[in-house]
Amino acid sequence: MQATRITSDENLRKAFAIREEVFVKEQGVPLEDEFDQFDTLDGRCEHILVFYKDQAVGTGRVRFMEETGKLERICILEPYRKFGLGKVIIKTLEEIAEERGASQVKLHGQTQAEGFYKKLGYRNSSNPFMEDGIPHVLMVKELPNSKK
Repeated sequence: MQATRITSDENLRKAFAIREEVFVKEQGVPLEDEFDQFDTLDGRCEHILVFYKDQAVGTGRVRFMEETGKLERICILEPYRKFGLGKVIIKTLEEIAEERGASQVKLHGQTQAEGFYKKLGYRNSSNPFMEDGIPHVLMVKELPNSKK
């Protein structure tokens, strides 16, 4: 298991393929809602891939908003969801956010994954809301090396 920052168009395309498989095909998110202006390598976001046995099987990104990193588009291909890769993705995105000076991270977590995020130190910060037809909650975590 290894996570790596995406620095090439080739790896960005791999991330897009994983996201399309999980969010669009599996969960029914409209294709036009899945991809946005932050799906570039211009530095507004940092994208990562996670590998299992040298195969790209998961992805995520962190977008920066003042002193907050917003973790987004976190997903793993279905056959690889029981290997601890979600934790690898979250920890890697948190590290990137800290490097960029974020004092906290937040995410819109699907309600079915709320327990997973709580185990990683996130707290629920909202009532459930719908996003692309899927119930979500806002989850927040203060980063350990934050100046607050």
